[in-house]
Amino acid sequence: MIHPTAVISDSATIGENVTIGPFCVVDDNVTIGDGCILKSHVVVRGKTRIGKNNKFFQFSSIGEDCQDKKYAGEPTELIIGDNNEFREGVTVHRGTVQDEGITKIGSRGLFMVNAHIAHDCVLGDDIIVANNCAIAGHVHIDDFVIVGGAVGIHQFCKIGAHAFLGAGGIILRDVPPFVMVSGHKNIPQGINSEGLKRRGFEKDEVLAIKRAYKVIYRAGNTIEEAIEALESPAKDHESVARMADFLRHAERGIIR
Repeated sequence: MIHPTAVISDSATIGENVTIGPFCVVDDNVTIGDGCILKSHVVVRGKTRIGKNNKFFQFSSIGEDCQDKKYAGEPTELIIGDNNEFREGVTVHRGTVQDEGITKIGSRGLFMVNAHIAHDCVLGDDIIVANNCAIAGHVHIDDFVIVGGAVGIHQFCKIGAHAFLGAGGIILRDVPPFVMVSGHKNIPQGINSEGLKRRGFEKDEVLAIKRAYKVIYRAGNTIEEAIEALESPAKDHESVARMADFLRHAERGIIR
C-alpha cells in the first residue's frame, strides 16, 4: 500500500507487499525489498538498496549525502540487509570515494531513536544501537554488538563481535570481541558473559574467553605479548582465535 501523499520516483524499485505511509519520499535509484514498511515522513535517497522486511519509523532519513566536506556528489551507495528496525529520527548516510564508497548494514538490527550511522560504516548482523548514539565515519561493528544509549564512537574504530558498550561512553580506540566497557572513559569491565549465555556459548568457551581477557587486560602484557600468549589456547577455541586476530588488526589500539 502506498499512501497518496507519498512521493515515489519513477526510477525507484518497490518490492511486493511494501507499505509506504503518508508524506514519505523515495528518491531515484532506490530499491526497497519485499515486505518493508515506511510508516510516515520517511526519506530514502541516493543509490540505496534495502532488503526484505525492514521497518522504518517516522522521520528516519536513509541514504542521504554524507556529512563530509570532501564529498562532491559522487555516486556512492547504502546497502541494508533484512529484518532491521529503524526507529524515529534515525539517520544513515551513504559512503564516500575516499573509502569503498559503500555504507553497509547487515540484518536483524535494531536502531533506536535518533541514532546516527555515518558514511562508510560497516555494521554486521544482530546489532542493537540504543537512543542518541553517534557512530562516526568508517566505523566497523561486528555481529551481536550492543551499543548503549548516547555512546559516541570515533571514526575508524572497530568494535569486535559480542562486545557491549555501556551508556554514555566515548569510544576512541578499538574494542575487542566479547569485551564489556562502561563509564565515560570506557574502562574494560570484563567480558559480556550474560550476552554469551543468551547466545548459547558453551561454558568451556566462555571460560576460555575469560582467560583470554585476563591475558589482555590483567597480566600486564603488551599487545604483542598478549597475541603470543593467546596462540596456544587459540588452537582449541575459535573465540580466542577471534580475539587474537582482532588484536593483530587493531590499527587504533584497543581500549585498556
